Amino acid sequence: MDAHSIKRHGLILAAVATIMLLIAGCSVPSIGINSGTTAHATSNEPSTLDNSTSSSLVRVSSQNNDLTATLPKTSNSLAQTELGTQSVVPVAGSDFSTAVRNVSTKVKPAVVQITNQQVQLDQYNNSYSVPAGVGSGVIYDSKGHILTNNHVIEGAHDLLVSLPDGRTFPAKLVGADPQSDLAVLEISGSNLPVAELGDSTQLQVGDWLVAIGNALALPGGPTVTAGVASALRRTVQEPADSNGRAPFLFDVIQTSAPINPGNSGGPLVNLAGQVVGINTLVAGMAEPGVPSQGIGFAISIAAAKPIADELVATGHASHTYLGIRYLALTPSAAAQMGITQKNGIVVMSVVSGSPAFIAGLQRQDIIVSADGTEITDESGLARVLSIHKTGDQVILKVLRGSQQRTISVTLAALAQS
Repeated sequence: MDAHSIKRHGLILAAVATIMLLIAGCSVPSIGINSGTTAHATSNEPSTLDNSTSSSLVRVSSQNNDLTATLPKTSNSLAQTELGTQSVVPVAGSDFSTAVRNVSTKVKPAVVQITNQQVQLDQYNNSYSVPAGVGSGVIYDSKGHILTNNHVIEGAHDLLVSLPDGRTFPAKLVGADPQSDLAVLEISGSNLPVAELGDSTQLQVGDWLVAIGNALALPGGPTVTAGVASALRRTVQEPADSNGRAPFLFDVIQTSAPINPGNSGGPLVNLAGQVVGINTLVAGMAEPGVPSQGIGFAISIAAAKPIADELVATGHASHTYLGIRYLALTPSAAAQMGITQKNGIVVMSVVSGSPAFIAGLQRQDIIVSADGTEITDESGLARVLSIHKTGDQVILKVLRGSQQRTISVTLAALAQS
């Protein structure tokens, strides 16, 4: 199967990160040192928003506060969490003709613009702060906590939060998690608007959804767009960050609601006016010269809320660590190894002292299943690991040469970066 493209509009400055979205059957070199997840960077960041880039995945926060002149140019499992009860009935007092309007009226006041300010040096080595990018976030409790994407706030020296009512606050970073691309900020103020969280596990394909965020950092407040839940429980891979991390996101909501640079971290909302996702990625090119349309992705609130709770409680999120680099098994790799196995992942290296090393995994081992789940694509192992905690044992079936072995690995905690 060909790799489809996705954009994750990062911050709008002069760059947009690009990468391939990997789906089942793709044979692309990958890295999975920290948690068994894979990372694949296919290109460097272009210097402009370039829709000619083939098969690209771009973050949806913006990196230039002056784009008007160019126009138009988720515990990681879906276990039950303490979320609001979703209703299929539109906001009270509305019919469908005014449903989006009423959702906007209810939720938009709690959707904030986040300005990522970073330090630069002038010619005399004096430091000064400049806006490095703009994204979105949503105030989700009365304590002033704001849920957003990690890539919106990454590298910030200062964070400035602006509300639609004109108020501006300095923001404190409560915690950030690159692995899930989520972060929580906090502001202090009176009469802060709060958006209600819904239950994304109750979503069905075809349900109407509303995306709200600071698209293109346009003046005048958040932009509102509408679409449907196009698909549920998607698996997508993040663009690689400066450390080479490109984790998979699981159980992601695909939506046709238009999402643009600046929308990163903003809410995806149901017609009951409840937040069911955090907008994060958008599709770019299906193939060279063929732009994709109406394919955006949001981290489900069922996956995001437990991470947010952990960030608020401890300042960081916990993830498991296996300690291998691996590639998806391809027909050519199988032929070179002289095997008939069709599915699985090939261990390329094992980190010394890691859980995998201690358990006895070796280079060129082929992992064919984990906890009884067959590994059919590059994200399969990462998906199994994502539902485990530190200290859990994972049972791997491994093909070593012509022999099949069963190896038990005790997972360790991923070191905080």
